[in-house]
Amino acid sequence: MRTVAYDDIVKVIRDTIIYSTTHLSEDMHKALREALEKEESLVSKAVLEQLLENAEIAASENKPLCQDTGLAIFFVKMGEDVKVEGGSLKDAIYEGTKRGYEEGYLRASTCDCFTRANLKDTIGYNLPPVIYFDIVPGETIEIEFAAKGGGSENGSRARVLAPAQGKEGIKEFVKQVVSDAGPNVCPPIVVGVGIGGSFDYAAVMSKHALFRDVGTPNPDPELDAFEKEILEELNKLGIGAMGMGGTQTALAVHIETYQPGRMCHIASLPVAVNIQCHSSRHAHITI
Repeated sequence: MRTVAYDDIVKVIRDTIIYSTTHLSEDMHKALREALEKEESLVSKAVLEQLLENAEIAASENKPLCQDTGLAIFFVKMGEDVKVEGGSLKDAIYEGTKRGYEEGYLRASTCDCFTRANLKDTIGYNLPPVIYFDIVPGETIEIEFAAKGGGSENGSRARVLAPAQGKEGIKEFVKQVVSDAGPNVCPPIVVGVGIGGSFDYAAVMSKHALFRDVGTPNPDPELDAFEKEILEELNKLGIGAMGMGGTQTALAVHIETYQPGRMCHIASLPVAVNIQCHSSRHAHITI
């Protein structure tokens, strides 16, 4: 049984949050540079240049990439043979999130659903984070973090399609979601698509799909081809960078299905679309 200190986890979470919110992830940086080369609209080219310049300034001055520093989202795989000493893993993530957002001078964005009162003085600074736990074999803790902004979340959708709608229905649903979102989700975007499982879990998969490095191939050849097919259709919408028109509306489509067997109920076809704006802030930690 391996032991990991509570305080060590807190520090890693804190430092990861501060770095991730001020440094654009390298995969997104590369994708934006490639989009700049491909874009045909001069206006959208200028926007893409500004996005890259913004990323350079944020990194050099250790300032947030965006004023919306997001909800803290975590996907955690905890090994069965590792123990946290001095507290719980959940509490360490909470404390690391609080310190990261507060000590990094990041915006506290959590509020009561109904009163809209900020929770920083009651629950804690930008608390609570959203955490998905999975118990796996081994003695390590793997943590995936994302700072998820409100604009791209607002453009995301989930629906249970009829089984007969199949892949064509999925493609049309994704196109409709992206078209409806338009410039409000700060394109160019990455589109996470969760297919199968249940209504709720399709949404979880659509969010986790966004953690894949932008544009990396799907290990399932059929899904990889389907992603490229959807991406081509999305870039025909002409929304462009920040809605200014152009050919680079989406940088990638990432699909996750419920495994094993790409499962869903025989009567249903759950599909969820989670959109990631151009300001991709995510990290993968192994402890």
